Amino acid sequence: MRDTGEIQGVLFDKDGTLIDFNQSWFGIIMTLASSVAADGVAARRLVEQGGYDWEQQKFVGGSVVAAGTIEDLVDLWHPALGGPDRTARIARYDRIATEQGSRSAIGLPGLDQTLAWLVDKGLVLGIATNDSEAGARATAAALGLTPLFHTIIGYDSVARPKPWPDQLALFATQTGLSASAIAMVGDNTHDLEMAHAAGAGLAIGVLSGNSTRADLAPHADVIIDSIADLPGLFG
Repeated sequence: MRDTGEIQGVLFDKDGTLIDFNQSWFGIIMTLASSVAADGVAARRLVEQGGYDWEQQKFVGGSVVAAGTIEDLVDLWHPALGGPDRTARIARYDRIATEQGSRSAIGLPGLDQTLAWLVDKGLVLGIATNDSEAGARATAAALGLTPLFHTIIGYDSVARPKPWPDQLALFATQTGLSASAIAMVGDNTHDLEMAHAAGAGLAIGVLSGNSTRADLAPHADVIIDSIADLPGLFG
């Protein structure tokens, strides 16, 4: 593992890393499903297609909802849509997710203290999410976190979302840091795959989201329970 002393910036996934994924997103996905389903049974079926395990009451790691974008969700639920109709549906879903997400976001334990500690240590922070940039900004603002982040990047901020390297590369460009001086922190394999694809200095997996240790182990340089453990790692 690279010496954490060489790390100058930390790029965070949002959902499952900074905020409680299932508590924050279940209501959003149910709202979207109910808006297009014929009845409650059909809505539940759509939510399940998106990756929700009703028995475990959580979205499965790597599923469309857990790891994909709103574009992926639209393509899953509405495969026949194309052209302007698809574009309009994506915009509508993004708008609902942004509005409802900022109201329902629940920060994970230790969030404020951990981010403040990292900033005080001189690290440059950013968010890279497969949510929209507007959604990420609205959530950060709702939680009072905006001043702590140098850069906030959504799936629609770049040509290619995770696991492609584009988001981390954009963070590097906007901060002036080399990729090797950036640590990526995330709860899904696509976060860690992006880190490696972009040449990040460190790929940190967290168990606070929807993936298991076994899911993350092949891709992570180090695995921690949650971001609350980062001071111990960087201390």
